[in-house]
Amino acid sequence: MKHAAPPEALVNALRRVLRPLVRLMVAKGITYPYLAELVKGVFVDVAENDYRVGDKAQTDSRISVLSGVHRKDVRRLRQVSREPKQSIPAVVSLGAQLVAEWTGSPRYLSAEGRPLPLPRLGGAPGEPSFETLVAGVSKDVRSRAVLDQWLQLGVVHLDDENRVVLNTEAFVPQKGFDEKMFYFGHNLHDHASAAAHNVIGEGAPFLERSVHYDSLSKSSVEELAKLAERAGMQAALAVNRKANELESQDVGNSEPKQRITFGIYYYSAPAESSSGGSHD
Repeated sequence: MKHAAPPEALVNALRRVLRPLVRLMVAKGITYPYLAELVKGVFVDVAENDYRVGDKAQTDSRISVLSGVHRKDVRRLRQVSREPKQSIPAVVSLGAQLVAEWTGSPRYLSAEGRPLPLPRLGGAPGEPSFETLVAGVSKDVRSRAVLDQWLQLGVVHLDDENRVVLNTEAFVPQKGFDEKMFYFGHNLHDHASAAAHNVIGEGAPFLERSVHYDSLSKSSVEELAKLAERAGMQAALAVNRKANELESQDVGNSEPKQRITFGIYYYSAPAESSSGGSHD
């Protein structure tokens, strides 16, 4: 079956989106043949699971037509797709809960809503500490084990008073390749999913906004980077606090559970043109 050529605007956008991903792959030794096989599997998975017709079972032939992947490969790749998926790294699963509590619970926040530096061990009854933070999320893990791992990953550091200080108000380790790759995949997937949903136009659009300028000096970019970090973290902390509160309220709710991602990013590079600034 001959398919119509895709819109040129879509092709140009995909080429731009793929460039930083290909740069990462080349840096990490992933070649085109390896990527081609990987993408082939994703095409089969999406065609099988995202484009069903009612309750009808998907056939190899229909998936082949939708994806353009040969039926022999479809059959093989469908079998592979049923194998267990990679699990979330343990440090990420526990760490995300701990940071959500540290940045969302009033007990661990300053009057200004910033995460408090925490004594390593509990002092007076009810006094917040790193030990009580970990114990409040998991009784099976010692706080010392978490602290050692987080110090190694660069998530926290110890201040002059030997208190545990969160280095970033969002759990993205500075070290630890597997942990960073989990968040790389999670964050880019959800951002791209929101953008793709908005382009396809099925249902109400997701929030996706940006501000971009291309005629700024280096000093101006540095000033804006600091402003973006402050404003962005204020927004992230506010959403996290509310989400933490609502999740606690929803514990007994029998409705099907849903997940959300609220993300912030900032990027700068040499300007390609001088067309002023805009937002979308």
